[in-house]
Amino acid sequence: MKHAPIRYSVLGLAVGMLVCATESFAQYFPPPDSAGGWRTLTVPDEIQQKTGLDVKKLDAVFQYIQGSSQNGGLLVVRHGWLVYERYFGRANRQATPNTMSCGKSFTSIAVGILMHERPDLFPDGLDQKVYTSRYLPSEAFPVKDPRKSEIKLGQLLAMSAGLAGNSPGFIEEKPVPITPEGLDGWRAMVEPLAFSERLWVDPGGGYSYATASAQILAAMVRHVTGMELQKYVEIHLAQPLGWGRWGYGFHDYPEITHTPGGGGICLRATDMLRFEYLMLHQGKWGSRQLVPA
Repeated sequence: MKHAPIRYSVLGLAVGMLVCATESFAQYFPPPDSAGGWRTLTVPDEIQQKTGLDVKKLDAVFQYIQGSSQNGGLLVVRHGWLVYERYFGRANRQATPNTMSCGKSFTSIAVGILMHERPDLFPDGLDQKVYTSRYLPSEAFPVKDPRKSEIKLGQLLAMSAGLAGNSPGFIEEKPVPITPEGLDGWRAMVEPLAFSERLWVDPGGGYSYATASAQILAAMVRHVTGMELQKYVEIHLAQPLGWGRWGYGFHDYPEITHTPGGGGICLRATDMLRFEYLMLHQGKWGSRQLVPA
């Protein structure tokens, strides 16, 4: 699915999508934007009275984040009210920017849903060893390093599977240089490369920010369910949450032949808020438990 060619910095996007209140709020769930969308408050005094937020301070935050990116925005939801929505540069409510590594959150949530759907496949939970033909496609094999057979699901999710990534890595919280560094960016989402990524330590022996870990998880979702990660997200998140136009980026890289689970989901800011709002409700949306709490 094509998306508007907008680019946000990770910082600018994170500021825009994560400012949701964590305090108690009414059991309100917004309809899709096409059906009215988020309930809103626009009068500063009313916002102050109902949510305790000072719009002038939000204006100051908005001015600050403009230094982090040429295009971006700030949206704030509190107690179920959309109280602030401003954009700058080429950004707007209909923009679907490539959110880069923020897409890893959707991959990990998809894995959680899959674990709930198929408990027979994950009797050991996060300790399930998954580097086998039961969980991964044939392209992942044979492996040159037999230690990969010890990789556990939770280690892939936590980037502690031993896969080389960005340097430094960390062992017992101490930085350790990785030489040479592992894959980064779009190359880590080319599955043959992700599967061939070397181990810099034994599985569970250290942490390294390795995008290949998330791509392997996307391959697992596809292999087990028989559908691409994008389709799985469409069924389990996009449709029930009422997203508008969305998709995945990196269309300019023909080497990426499957959903880039390591990053690149492209969706509108108000729909990103729906995803965050779902998390604040422990995976519940209305009367439906979309994600296991």
